[in-house]
Amino acid sequence: MWTAILLGSLGCYALKLAGLSVPKTWLENPKVRRMSALLPVALLAALVAIQTFGDKDSLTVDTRTVGLAVALGAILLRLPFLAVVALAAAVTAGLRLMMG
Repeated sequence: MWTAILLGSLGCYALKLAGLSVPKTWLENPKVRRMSALLPVALLAALVAIQTFGDKDSLTVDTRTVGLAVALGAILLRLPFLAVVALAAAVTAGLRLMMG
């Protein structure tokens, strides 16, 4: 187990070192800047999709989907972030409570 932990740590360090050694001219390229600005948004969207629709080995539509829809509506209404999260959580929890 310690071997796996040490190898994983070394891999993370090597990846970070590789990122720091990228030439500055590559990072100043407009395409790279655009892509690096959009990458966190794409990763977050993928994480939300997996957590909302994923259920072990299959896709599912349940109370989480309704919570996501409520969150989207709250975002469109330009509510503060904490209100978006609280509304989505409250609706999802309420539906789960009602459905037993």
